[in-house]
Amino acid sequence: MPQKVRIALDAMGGDVGASVVIPGAAVALARHPDCEFLLFGDQARIAPELEQHAALKAAARVIHTDVAVGNHEKPSQALRRGRKTSSMWLAIEAVKKGEADVAISAGNTGALVAMARFCLHMLEGIDRPALAAIWPTLHGECVVLDLGATIGADARHLVALAAMGSAMASARLHIARPKVGLLNIGTEQMKGHEEIREAGDMLRAMNLPQLDYIGFVEGDGIGKGAADVVVTEGFCGNVALKAAEGTARQVVEVLRGAIQNSLMARIGYLLARGAFQTLRNKMDPRKGNGSVLLGLNGIVVKSHGGTDAEGFASAVGVGYEMARYDLLTKINQTFNREGGALASVPAAQEAVS
Repeated sequence: MPQKVRIALDAMGGDVGASVVIPGAAVALARHPDCEFLLFGDQARIAPELEQHAALKAAARVIHTDVAVGNHEKPSQALRRGRKTSSMWLAIEAVKKGEADVAISAGNTGALVAMARFCLHMLEGIDRPALAAIWPTLHGECVVLDLGATIGADARHLVALAAMGSAMASARLHIARPKVGLLNIGTEQMKGHEEIREAGDMLRAMNLPQLDYIGFVEGDGIGKGAADVVVTEGFCGNVALKAAEGTARQVVEVLRGAIQNSLMARIGYLLARGAFQTLRNKMDPRKGNGSVLLGLNGIVVKSHGGTDAEGFASAVGVGYEMARYDLLTKINQTFNREGGALASVPAAQEAVS
């Protein structure tokens, strides 16, 4: 029988906290019965939710704290106030202590990045963390990073992102040698910022065995599935993510309005209902919820703060798969094999978060 995957949850994180986290964990447990949970947060708010989910109650342990990180707290403020006592910190610390395999929070992103980095520290050879998420494409899925953990990147950091992203694609998408592309304003080698061109030159020269570098990818190439891993720095990645989420919502609203516009449109919808359901499922942001904070000496997953139980269950599923398929070992193997080449490149300068 496989070992249980131990998941630490910040039960107070997100827009509504336990009323989404607990039902979401219950959905995730039904999908992954080999999980057990540590729930960090206010016992008085968690207990009534647990009473509605008997299976989860049997597979969970509650660790009480009444300190929660606010959604609008600055990372430095959250770190000072919530270190050692907040539900977010305690969930991350459970990973550090070996009590959990992964920590998941829907709370303040900046605070989560700061606390995870302070508590778990960075893996050797990696300067700073990156947020990586699964992105739907025409052909399946791809990994995109960095989605906003830090801003700015030099060539060495982009190469590190490529290595980490390929390890995540290997673990999550089960691809032995993922195709990796650098997000750029064009596919020609002379286009883009100097850092991107330099990173492309480095990846071609290094010819890393764990990834297949295919060159530059334009913005529309992400959805087309041009690469299994698309690498960019955090500012551009976050803009791309928000633009894609907004476009998905816009398409759904336009279709809904068009369907309700006339009787013929309603009849057409009934005839094509299966196709519309496929489109809705493909563009449902809840199914892709859950960004992995890569580069840490531990696995931390960020859930969208405004998601519902189904979306939070997806984030738990991402954490489960990263732990079950041993993401950290894959990243360490990547850097052990490729670290010599990375070590020869000057270290990246620290970016302002």
